[in-house]
Amino acid sequence: MALQGSLTHEEYCAQLLAETAEFREILRGADLSATVPTCPDWTLADLARHVGGAHRWVGTLVATRASENVDPADVPESAGPEGEDAVALDAWLTAGVEQTVAALREAGPDAKVWSWTTAHHAGFWARRMVHETAVHRADAALTAGVPFDLPAPVAADCLEEWLQIGELPAVVARFAERGRKAFGPGRTIHVHATDAPPELNAEWLLDLTGEAPSHRRTHEKAAVALRGSLTDALLVLYRRLPADSDRVEVLGERAVLDQWLEWASFG
Repeated sequence: MALQGSLTHEEYCAQLLAETAEFREILRGADLSATVPTCPDWTLADLARHVGGAHRWVGTLVATRASENVDPADVPESAGPEGEDAVALDAWLTAGVEQTVAALREAGPDAKVWSWTTAHHAGFWARRMVHETAVHRADAALTAGVPFDLPAPVAADCLEEWLQIGELPAVVARFAERGRKAFGPGRTIHVHATDAPPELNAEWLLDLTGEAPSHRRTHEKAAVALRGSLTDALLVLYRRLPADSDRVEVLGERAVLDQWLEWASFG
């Protein structure tokens, strides 16, 4: 299927810089040795190195117009500075995202670049890195105990991409061994963002009645409905906010949502 975004290439580039700046702002005021609750194998410093390493890896893919995967170990400075030196981490994150955005802007959205999906162009990576950075900014915000929010168009596009990725044959095949409980007759999920402007059409119907998931933007009755702010609905789908949080409302067959979230924990 096509992995199409709703922002322009330049908007993604600008948003990647903005997301990284906000991520860095959280880190500057936080304990970098703190464990990240949503990524419990990592400290905040580890999370920073993961985000910065992803930026530099993608920057290398795009700058070299890679036709196959590049081992992150072969990317210069991809591991980041050792330890928890906040100044060194901040400088490394800044340099890496600036290099990556420069490569994305120079390439343009249609330049051919390898990816692990069906989309082999630089535009895919601009979009992917915005959402990768945004979700990990949510991890950092949760760890540091500070608020997290996303501009509505970015949050809607991030949620749409999450659903698109979940429909990719490679993703479906990868998680086939988790069982088929998430799929079957009558298994539908309605996601309704209650605070989004009407022009965003921020309602989705996730159809799990077949052999693979599919989705459409619509207001439609389903077996279970997830209602909440656009950011909170996104965080539930990415398993950064529990579905039983009082910040969202779940109506109908809760087990359908729970089983899908367990199956689709690829974010």
